[in-house]
Amino acid sequence: MNFLVTGGAGFIGSAVVRYLINHTDARVAVVDKLTYAGNPDSLAPVSDSARYRFHRVDICHRAALDAVFASFAPDVVMHLAAESHVDRSIDGPAAFIETNIVGTYTLLEAARGWWDTLPAKRKASFRFHHISTDEVYGDLESSSDYFRENTPYAPSSPYSASKAASDHLVRAWMRTYGLPTIVTNCSNNYGPYHFPEKLIPLTIINALSGKPLPVYGSGNQIRDWLYVDDHARALHRVATQGVPGETYNIGGRNERRNIDVVTTICRLLDERVPEKPAGIQKFEDLITFVADRPGHDLRYAIDASKIECELGWTPQETFDSGIRKTVEWYLTHRNWWQRILNGAYHDQCQKAGKE
Repeated sequence: MNFLVTGGAGFIGSAVVRYLINHTDARVAVVDKLTYAGNPDSLAPVSDSARYRFHRVDICHRAALDAVFASFAPDVVMHLAAESHVDRSIDGPAAFIETNIVGTYTLLEAARGWWDTLPAKRKASFRFHHISTDEVYGDLESSSDYFRENTPYAPSSPYSASKAASDHLVRAWMRTYGLPTIVTNCSNNYGPYHFPEKLIPLTIINALSGKPLPVYGSGNQIRDWLYVDDHARALHRVATQGVPGETYNIGGRNERRNIDVVTTICRLLDERVPEKPAGIQKFEDLITFVADRPGHDLRYAIDASKIECELGWTPQETFDSGIRKTVEWYLTHRNWWQRILNGAYHDQCQKAGKE
């Protein structure tokens, strides 16, 4: 099968690409604009594969997308390209509207144009898989409640509102035009190759540098954490076995308060890094509480029963096993994140092919 993966140089997208190349016989074409969070280094482990190709393309550019569809002939589109950082969406929402809404519309139209040309058998097996977030549901007040596939949308930030809009577009393109689409909404991902501005990698990298570890408010915000390689397996399962028109929520069943995530990382670093930065005895000494984010959701939690029961997927990692693997990866792959911090990865972006 031919998988076209948008946003394939990003955190989740690159995990999907590595999974497809390493664990299936699929051919994979990556479409990525290579903005600040797109990193060719994350694709280096599979970039030499004969089944891999890369296209530096903005999903808002229809002609470039049409050329990729025509040359690659995808059987599955896995749409992960998105602006995804809530803080950035608060400071500058325009990019989120452009990429997440206009970009998704443009990709849908390119996919529909390609799908319309296919013979009946290939047309029936084609899939457009849209990867979204649990943040479209807003937050949960009760500790016993969970996000389910029929939970009403109530986005809180420009980021989650733009993703909610893109979800609605994808479903409308199936109902109106018959394009076979599937939507997945996932909980917070973590693991290797995570861009350093997000909570877990930021905590690890700041701690190793002896910098403050910022925690919003009192740190009591609760998230369901999903190891990124588990998510990649789930996405492949949905893309190949999911039912068009359906939605599948993907979660790790690993709820943790933000403050507990940070203290867990600190204690793992205490084990692995005996020589502490100057002025501290343990890494928790670096924790710094800062003013809370505007409109900050308190709790996210996913009921993943549907994908578990209907498609047979379950996460392999607990939070304890996954966070230990993550900390170890950042300790042993310093060159990857140091190239981001010093801007060297931008040079690699400039060398990546343009179309």
